[in-house]
Amino acid sequence: MLNKILIANRGEIACRIARTAKKMGVSTVSVHSEADAQALHVRQTDESVCIGPAPATESYLNIDRILAAAKQTGAQAIHPGYGFLSENAELAHRCAEQNLIFIGPSAAAIQAMGSKSDAKFLMAKAGVPLVPGYHGDQQDPDFLAQQAESIGYPILIKASAGGGGKGMRRVDTPSGFSDALTACKREAKKAFDNDLVLLEKYILQPRHIEIQVFADHHGNIVHMFERDCSVQRRHQKVLEEAPAPNLTPERRHAMGQAAIKAARAVGYLGAGTVEFIVEPTGNYYFMEMNTRLQVEHPVTEMITGLDLVEWQIRIARNEPLPCTQEALTMSGHAIEARIYAENPAKHFFPSTGLIKKLALPQDMEGVRVDTGIQAGDTVTPYYDPMLAKVIAWGRDRDEAIDRLTHALRASHIEGIWSNIHFLERVANCASFRQANLDTGLIERERANLFASPEAAAANIAPAAAATS
Repeated sequence: MLNKILIANRGEIACRIARTAKKMGVSTVSVHSEADAQALHVRQTDESVCIGPAPATESYLNIDRILAAAKQTGAQAIHPGYGFLSENAELAHRCAEQNLIFIGPSAAAIQAMGSKSDAKFLMAKAGVPLVPGYHGDQQDPDFLAQQAESIGYPILIKASAGGGGKGMRRVDTPSGFSDALTACKREAKKAFDNDLVLLEKYILQPRHIEIQVFADHHGNIVHMFERDCSVQRRHQKVLEEAPAPNLTPERRHAMGQAAIKAARAVGYLGAGTVEFIVEPTGNYYFMEMNTRLQVEHPVTEMITGLDLVEWQIRIARNEPLPCTQEALTMSGHAIEARIYAENPAKHFFPSTGLIKKLALPQDMEGVRVDTGIQAGDTVTPYYDPMLAKVIAWGRDRDEAIDRLTHALRASHIEGIWSNIHFLERVANCASFRQANLDTGLIERERANLFASPEAAAANIAPAAAATS
């Protein structure tokens, strides 16, 4: 029987997991660094254990201390959330060694999907469409340059072990290949201690569409439709929505089946996301698989009426999936905006300091807010600067955008800079309103999204006392 879970994370995702666990009658243990001793996630769990100093490497990324906390409190399972150790094969392996349930896939599945090269090999074998490219181990610069010529420019160089845009460069001509390759390998080695790269055809005006999948111990796999995450800045998602606008039922079905093939190819278990890059023609190609819950999972919850964390816990209890593919339906439209402590007027430089005042929407129709902060908290430089997620549901996309806009206008933070006004502008720019979506939307709408310094200062006047 699983009746106590240790949440190996912090902030809004730790609060999110604790909320569902409480609903299910499951006790929760949070972990915290010394900097987070008074954090909201600590107060929202039944027990809490300090696991070290503020730096994540000495606390939230320290596997030994997390496992010791689980043993100390008698937790039977560890939920890693997202980020930190959520896709760490060593944690999954050591949980199995210590008879702890890791609420996620096996170490082998994490390892297989953690290498972009290995993942693409497996996907090709399973018949999942791939972007034309080179995914092998041969890394001689001259050989890679030849492969790039064969693929055809523009191409994308990507760190095989990476993510978040690190170790990634677009190259438009052969003359730029050598320098870009050197820079990618250097950045990949620093970020991931692995300088292996792969090459892919660079898709012009692509959309980023991902499929939510779930698999249980009994061989059942379903998909929960798709999310469109095309609105990005430097490969980081800004707005996410479900369902994807202008996706035909036939394409949705085909992509869903491809995602299920991908999950089955690695013997997947639990919640996962299969990410695709989609051409303007509608052709789609496997990009990667995230072996965890996604930041944007609430939009899927809003259109399906399901609790994805509850599904994770049920699967960890060895229960079959709560329903079949045929029983899954979606209703309406949902959009998520991520509020960050950053200053858009200064190249999105992270902001730290005391949150003097905080107002986020409450009891607003069709609006949900997930957060791990409150007034009086201090934003430190040690962790990701995301403060909250505002998710709006509507009967159609226009209503969802209107509700999101209303919710963002009702959001107010003093003491630090935030991107709230920027998010409002993105949600209401012509390209987004008209569902003219691709990963270049923000750059295309730059003139409308980035106000003059004077206008930006006026827009963010409540944060005038913020530090940078």
